Amino acid sequence: MCSSSFTVSQARTEIPLLIAFADLSRFASGSRRRSDLQVAEILDGFYSLVNQHIAKSGGKVVKFIFDAALIIFPENRADEGVRALMALKDRVDKWLKEEGWDSQLIIKAHFGTAVAGGFGLNGDKRFDVVGSAVSQAATLNATSIALSAAAFRKLSSETRRLFKKHTPPITYIPTDAPRP
Repeated sequence: MCSSSFTVSQARTEIPLLIAFADLSRFASGSRRRSDLQVAEILDGFYSLVNQHIAKSGGKVVKFIFDAALIIFPENRADEGVRALMALKDRVDKWLKEEGWDSQLIIKAHFGTAVAGGFGLNGDKRFDVVGSAVSQAATLNATSIALSAAAFRKLSSETRRLFKKHTPPITYIPTDAPRP
């Protein structure tokens, strides 16, 4: 899951990151109408799609929690990371429709410094990222894809043109996204 451009250590360190949450809308309600096995199969497919898109773009999936993923990209891959997240949304949305799920991928991304490294019980520490930048990413308002102003400022002018400003609070959404 970790590409050569992003090394993971158990030692905790503060590091600037593009931090993203990818979450499936209406997934819990859809899962109530299906068997546990069907839910497990669709989640496994979702996890595979996320891992494929993120790893090949230099990012890392930190963890999955049911129908959500915490994803990070190193600072020097922020532009590529945002483009990968946009492609991931398109691919997952298409795949969910093909599978008959009334759900879409919502992505929220923020750029900031987080503490990355091993967390948990002695002898069972797992890589994670924590800090206010993670919280800021998690609490962005999004119905499709949303970038914080800090994430937007990390992008090349070419990638910035794919977004428009949305207020309040200031976030950037794809130019072709529906208004909330």
